[in-house]
Amino acid sequence: MSSQNFLKEHYEKTVVEGLKKSRGYKNKYQIPRIEKVVLNMGVSALLDKSVMEEAVKNMGLIAGQSPVRTLAKKSIANFKLREEMPIGCKVTLRSERMWDFLLRLVAVSLPAIRDFRGIPQKFDGNGNYSLGITDITIFPEISVDSIKRQSGMELTIVTSAKTDEEGYELLDLLGMPFRKRETQDGNDDAPTESENEKDETAA
Repeated sequence: MSSQNFLKEHYEKTVVEGLKKSRGYKNKYQIPRIEKVVLNMGVSALLDKSVMEEAVKNMGLIAGQSPVRTLAKKSIANFKLREEMPIGCKVTLRSERMWDFLLRLVAVSLPAIRDFRGIPQKFDGNGNYSLGITDITIFPEISVDSIKRQSGMELTIVTSAKTDEEGYELLDLLGMPFRKRETQDGNDDAPTESENEKDETAA
């Protein structure tokens, strides 16, 4: 049995051919691919330092690598925020860790959301996808008993796609469980620029 990530193998053997057929790509460099996944968790600077430590610990468990702390770029008196105060943490995943995370997200974590009905088609106009997760306990690495306060996070899947339609088709073929919109002819509809409105979070 190959040790290669199933989702990566699925991309190379199935998704690439599917995109070639539907889009008519002639050059392999035209075929959209996932470049990186960025995970971000915000933490109020006014909370106890232990909250930040818990956020860093939990994100490390979810990502499989150590996150970096994000710092305030400027002071905001109304929020009692000083420049370079810690305000969260983030991780950028590439290569094998990126594929490992995406496989766990699609196959385990998203289906664990109660009354799950699919994720919104929330692209940025350039083929990149963002998703808000309101409860990180959907990830099996996080024990409900170990959480002192409910935490959420945002993830962004950065692709080489040029349009939202290309980005949608790439992720759809990879198994991302998008909510389907139906057109007047009854067919599933990929996102268009005019439909790229803000949508509710996934969890």
